[in-house]
Amino acid sequence: MAYSEDHIALAAEYALGTLDADERAQVETMMAVDTEFTAIVHAWEYRLGVLNQMVGSVEPRPIVWENIKAAIGHSTGQQAPLVLPEAPPPPSPPPAEPVVAQAPPAVQAPLAVEAPSAAAPPAAVDNSNVIQLAGRANRWRNIASVATALAAALVGMLAVQVYRPELLPEGLRPKPRIQTVEVKTPAPSPVPSAQYVALLQRDAGSPAFILTVDAATKNFTVRKVGAEAEPGKSFELWLISDKLPQPRSLGVIGGSDFTARPVLADYDAGMINSALFAVTIEQAGGSPDGKPHSAPVFTGKLIETVPANR
Repeated sequence: MAYSEDHIALAAEYALGTLDADERAQVETMMAVDTEFTAIVHAWEYRLGVLNQMVGSVEPRPIVWENIKAAIGHSTGQQAPLVLPEAPPPPSPPPAEPVVAQAPPAVQAPLAVEAPSAAAPPAAVDNSNVIQLAGRANRWRNIASVATALAAALVGMLAVQVYRPELLPEGLRPKPRIQTVEVKTPAPSPVPSAQYVALLQRDAGSPAFILTVDAATKNFTVRKVGAEAEPGKSFELWLISDKLPQPRSLGVIGGSDFTARPVLADYDAGMINSALFAVTIEQAGGSPDGKPHSAPVFTGKLIETVPANR
């Protein structure tokens, strides 16, 4: 429902408490039958309620009430009712006297002429529009004053929130802002480790396998170059060192071009760098008992190809 400016002004003055008894009864009747108008009144009460939160209650001194009673005459007893004197009735107009005109001598008949009656009272002027416009102007004047006070209060409250928030009630204080700043430090660049390579070959001929070992992780990769396994047989890689009682198997070399293993992690760097790496031909799947069953076919030792970054 669309409400006029008068309805909105009534709702604002009702929330402000400046209406007389008849106007308050009118507003309460409208609120009882119209929920939308009730919502308008409640909205004004919410807007004007901020003023009450910013002003604390002050208990007046007892002498104030005594002075009020003395000023209105209640301190000495019951005041006599005020009686206004009766206004005298308006004077009645004098009766009109007939005017007799003398006829010429030839005509003796008298002519009576009645005087005109008293003038009719002027018609009453309808001042309802003037009163209504004056009331509407006063109402909007009050709303303008309230809006100005409300705006000033809001500006003051914002200024207090910015500069002196500790003076506000707990519910009106701004919440502290917590900003989390994440600082990302760049990850340190990895330090390149040393790389070792062994050419596994027979009698200084063409290499059959190339063995590459990473010094940091001790992972190795075997690349097949020119060797071809016999049907039903497998190539197996061994580590031979004078520090070990017998050769240690490093696993079967797969049929693909590259075979990677992490098994060198169990040996120290000095043993790996000085050991002899050999390849034997075993039955399919490798040695069943962890011992070589043929003489080494291809052998080689590691040499450092990429030095460590010191």
